Amino acid sequence: MKFEDLDLLRNIQQAITEEGYEAPTPIQEQAIPEILAGNDLVGCAQTGTGKTAAFAIPILNLQHRIVGSAKKVKYIRALIITPTRELALQIGQSFDTYGKYTNIRQLTIFGGVNQVSQVDQLKKGVDILVATPGRLLDLHKQGFINLDHLHTLVLDEADQMLDMGFINDVKKIIKLTPDNRQTLLFSATMPVPIRELADTFLTKPKYITVAPVSSTAEKVKQHLYYVDKGDKRKLLYHLIRNENLDNVLVFTRTKHGADNVVKALKKNGVEAGAIHGDKSQNARQRVLEAFKNKEMPVMVATDIAARGIDIESLPYVINFDLPNIPETYVHRIGRTGRAGNSGLAISFCGRDEIAYLKDIEKLIRIKIKVIDGHPYPYGEAEETKAPAQKSQGTNNSNGRSGKTKKANTNSRKSEASKKNKRRWY
Repeated sequence: MKFEDLDLLRNIQQAITEEGYEAPTPIQEQAIPEILAGNDLVGCAQTGTGKTAAFAIPILNLQHRIVGSAKKVKYIRALIITPTRELALQIGQSFDTYGKYTNIRQLTIFGGVNQVSQVDQLKKGVDILVATPGRLLDLHKQGFINLDHLHTLVLDEADQMLDMGFINDVKKIIKLTPDNRQTLLFSATMPVPIRELADTFLTKPKYITVAPVSSTAEKVKQHLYYVDKGDKRKLLYHLIRNENLDNVLVFTRTKHGADNVVKALKKNGVEAGAIHGDKSQNARQRVLEAFKNKEMPVMVATDIAARGIDIESLPYVINFDLPNIPETYVHRIGRTGRAGNSGLAISFCGRDEIAYLKDIEKLIRIKIKVIDGHPYPYGEAEETKAPAQKSQGTNNSNGRSGKTKKANTNSRKSEASKKNKRRWY
């Protein structure tokens, strides 16, 4: 199928063609006709499959028929709710790109910045609003947002909104919209609360599932390094320097961990920047732009902040910390190997992350290739082999039993582990 087979308006088709789009991705091919037909829809597809265009293109097509002249009064007729600022900006840019030959006016709003400019734009009138939940509810409460004329509501990255605690806000927003709206829900995974949300607020939705979350890009090589937690930063620097890695996206589990990795790299002369929830929007954008423009070789991110990052031809992803949710691993490494390009996903596995690794390999149904011979190994065998049994009746030179000595040794190891954990975090 070609985009020209989807019966899109000439204004939309021209913009798509100029972007070099010829054939829709599977999610686009299935979703666009359903949305154009006015159906509610639940789309399940992992990151990098073209979800944004799957709803942006048909919404613009529908809106252009309604909006028509630039002189027509502006009402919010389409609302897209998304969990992070980065995602909101990316979605807004997509609407601007695909709708550049229309009179449709799009606005993106999010928290963490002064609301004055956003309010000014709302007063002028917009057709499509892209928003994070908190800022939307805040400005609605202040009387700056009216959703009475809404035609289409999109809930994007619904599973991530669930993880971030936004679901109650989303339910409040839905109740502010007309009952006869068209509702589209997109999510990378379908946990029970998301299915319940769809059952409650969508009307006879069509279900589309593309590229199950357990699948990983075919052209992404996956390598695993067993390494003690305290040696991870050393190993990261070693790989960047000795393997000449450039344009590297590094994932950490915590915001504090991301900052520590950046400090360690800079101390060794590697330019790096972090993006996470504690950074201001301007700071995050500066780091992201420097990384995209290849002015900064390494960007360190938490999973929440990384949602919405869209970088073409990203060659390397490093899991500095393995995620405790196996589906997150698939989303992370899906940042590389896009659009037919090859990529390398490197994962560090500490002794305390063996269980996470097993869950990941169970989900993706492959054994990740272990790289031996690096300077900071500890070895899986050492972690998994059973401890030698000591004779409980044997006394040492101080008259204590082997059992007591083992208990004391384990106690010291436990204390050392706690100290190490405090040092790292």
